[in-house]
Amino acid sequence: MTRKSVRQAKEGDIASRLLGWYDAHHRELPWRMAPRDLASGGRPDPYRVWLSEIMLQQTTVEAVKPYFRAFLEKWPNIKALAAAETEEVMRAWAGLGYYSRARNLKACADIVATLPGGFPDIEDELRKLPGIGAYTAAAIAAIAFNRPAVVVDGNIERVTARLFEIRTPLPDVKPEIRAAVEKLVPAMRPGDFAQAMMDLGATICTPRRPRCMLCPVREDCRAILSGDPELLPVRAEKAEKPQRRGAAFVAVRDDGAILLRTRPDKGLLGGMSEVPTTGWTARIDGDTSAKSAPFAADWQHAGSIAHVFTHFALELDVYRASAGDKAAPAGHRWSPAAGISGEALPTVMKKVIEAAIPGATKARRDNPARHA
Repeated sequence: MTRKSVRQAKEGDIASRLLGWYDAHHRELPWRMAPRDLASGGRPDPYRVWLSEIMLQQTTVEAVKPYFRAFLEKWPNIKALAAAETEEVMRAWAGLGYYSRARNLKACADIVATLPGGFPDIEDELRKLPGIGAYTAAAIAAIAFNRPAVVVDGNIERVTARLFEIRTPLPDVKPEIRAAVEKLVPAMRPGDFAQAMMDLGATICTPRRPRCMLCPVREDCRAILSGDPELLPVRAEKAEKPQRRGAAFVAVRDDGAILLRTRPDKGLLGGMSEVPTTGWTARIDGDTSAKSAPFAADWQHAGSIAHVFTHFALELDVYRASAGDKAAPAGHRWSPAAGISGEALPTVMKKVIEAAIPGATKARRDNPARHA
């Protein structure tokens, strides 16, 4: 047997042992088709795979589960989602963050709903759709269509860096990791293999205190043999995020309605609802005083909130004022108190409103006594 064939046999054995472990220890997830169901002839629903992968981008599994179930209840298939109003989708997405994903989700649904065969099953075609990049295209191709695609998320990066003891720092190491994963992908069950790697990283090969004794591929893990797996992958030092300042204004009408406006579709928090704020951005500060309020009133300081975005941190001084029965200024609207929890408010705006009116963004129960 040549050196190349020995290496290929070893890589195939790693995949085989990992799949055996996955069959016995896979996570039960609402968007996943379990190995036993696949073995019985079941087929993954590409809509569910796509929806979950978009939601899971930079969001945890536990955070996604209730949103995924709620979306399926509202829009059980791609045609139902395509028929929905964009504003309704944005409201359902509120709290998941990275709101451009929601806009792309709706745009993608609009296109796929018109395709005779639904989602394409080839990576190159999937990447032409809004919101689907290289990773998501590979994940859909592998998991939904069992294509031998190279799927690399954060969990798989960590598993691979440790398995092959790859010490190049992130993010420069990504091509090296991808090449290593490509050698492991089996011709049979590539979708289950991708999910097995994800599950291994999420449950065994964790960032801190990996449970190496339970790992099905520990005998081949070079990081175990040479030292401390927890030191991998190597990460380049992160630059400190810039700190931005601004002010936000919570105006309350006599009937409890709150003054809101909708942000532009493009840019940070595009298409989401917000209370009036000063002109802060990721690059510049906004005024922090009540001088920039949307109208003259007795604005009272109600504290401040902090929020961290991907590229910067933000601190907002919060002001509150009673607005009587004042008409909404141009470009604004009054949102009834009972409907605030259903508005497409990003987390930073929920923090602002809660600072001024505690409990205002929480869903109200129709009959509190029933739940006592």
